[in-house]
Amino acid sequence: MCERPSNMKVLIIGLDMGDGKLIRHWSKQGRLPHFSKLIGSGMWSDLESPTRVLHTSGWPTFATGASPGAHGVYYPYQAKPGRQVASHIEPDQYGVPTLWKTASDQGARCVIYDIPETFPETGLQGTAVYDWGTWAWYGTPASQPANVLLDMKRKFGPYPLGMEAKRLGLRIPETRDLESRLVKSIRYKFQTFQWLLGRDSWDLAAVGLCETHPAGHYLWPADIDSVEKSDPGQFAQIFHVYETLDAELGALAGRLDGQTTLMVLSTDGVRSNRVACHLLAPMLEKLGYTAGLAGNGNPQSGAPRSLLGRARHMMPPGAKRWIADNLPWWLRDRLGSQAAASEIDWTRTKAFTLPTDLEGCIRINLKGREPQGIVEPGKGYQEVCDAIGNDLKALTNPATGKRAVKEVWIRNEVFPGKQQEYLPDIVATWNDDAPFAALVSPRAGQVAGVNPDQRTGTHSPEAFLLSVGPNQPAGISPSARLVDVAPTVLKLLGLKPGKEMEGKPTIFQPTDNTSPSDQPVLSV
Repeated sequence: MCERPSNMKVLIIGLDMGDGKLIRHWSKQGRLPHFSKLIGSGMWSDLESPTRVLHTSGWPTFATGASPGAHGVYYPYQAKPGRQVASHIEPDQYGVPTLWKTASDQGARCVIYDIPETFPETGLQGTAVYDWGTWAWYGTPASQPANVLLDMKRKFGPYPLGMEAKRLGLRIPETRDLESRLVKSIRYKFQTFQWLLGRDSWDLAAVGLCETHPAGHYLWPADIDSVEKSDPGQFAQIFHVYETLDAELGALAGRLDGQTTLMVLSTDGVRSNRVACHLLAPMLEKLGYTAGLAGNGNPQSGAPRSLLGRARHMMPPGAKRWIADNLPWWLRDRLGSQAAASEIDWTRTKAFTLPTDLEGCIRINLKGREPQGIVEPGKGYQEVCDAIGNDLKALTNPATGKRAVKEVWIRNEVFPGKQQEYLPDIVATWNDDAPFAALVSPRAGQVAGVNPDQRTGTHSPEAFLLSVGPNQPAGISPSARLVDVAPTVLKLLGLKPGKEMEGKPTIFQPTDNTSPSDQPVLSV
């Protein structure tokens, strides 16, 4: 166990899908006074983040200080070597330990509460609560020790939001009711976090404020790109959520002692929901990479061999939607995956899509990895990746006449590592300056369809860290990475970084004393 200053502590407030542009805009106007004070006295860092490629890979990257190729986690449903289709991720999928486990192993006592996409770890010193008030449950609600969650439920009651992403599915909540629930949930989260902090001494504490996530999806005004160029009334509901967050954050910051560094972190932000992931599977079939059972090159034209597949084809869209809304989420997702798989002729399929709600995720049907794989590893794999990449780059959005795909990412080029086989082989990000009702390929023609995801907002890749602490200068950090946060926290605690952390223990240095609210958002 290495020595560390016993009086130094770090407290991290994680804002799930918390938008830095909104925070800086409203802080500059004086509408978020506590954020404004923290920004004026702290250091703001725009963070390079893997969310530019895989939008939900941010929290595992923060938690481990490693990239997706090393930790292997990016979505609730992922591919896995030895399985033909995606399945719900499992706790043992993490390839590296978390920041708090690394700190705990060196003697630090930790309080961890609802950090998204994380699981219990054996031997953690301190207290941890998982998936109690997160937006998308990756596991089930649990705590270490086991009695903590029971005690919290008895004292404070259930988490007020009353909904969760997978269980909600494609249903859209009524926005006034959601706004009210989110405000209550933020107050509940801070109250229960304060209770957890007071139960015992701690050195490292971290809480996930996941209420900003559904706020971004459902309260972001439709087809609006920027708060700066919009009527303030259009953002009234989402502002109420951030206003509540600001008040609770100010109260918590006021209770901290002079030996605690406060960090406010977000791994991604919000933008208008204009994506084409719903069109990618039929386009791959038209291009000949995915083979439907009829084999005539027309998407979804095959006659499914399974009873489930035939039933799915015979159902009208309204019946499919009713069943999806009323089945238990786990059964809905399992049946949907099985039905989709039943419509594919795997003996002639070179590539297929993976579950996603934003970027396009493609898996190569690789021999030796997929049970029914046909693409040869090595040269054969690379040739298929290159061909798909070229076809993706040629796609256009007929609504604009412009390229549909912003960037194409090949997994082993952007995220090398021992867990990369759990990731998509190819990722396509979208040029989202207009909605997508169709995609056009110069080689294969057009596919069209309505996006079933009617949420108004989705994820943007802008991550940030706002840090305020003893002997830390104020200003703007010129550049930093999300993977640098974990080793930096450990350095502040006087601890060594984890062996598999890729980041550097950078104490962010300012370039000037200009307020972050006056600075442009860095492109990441």
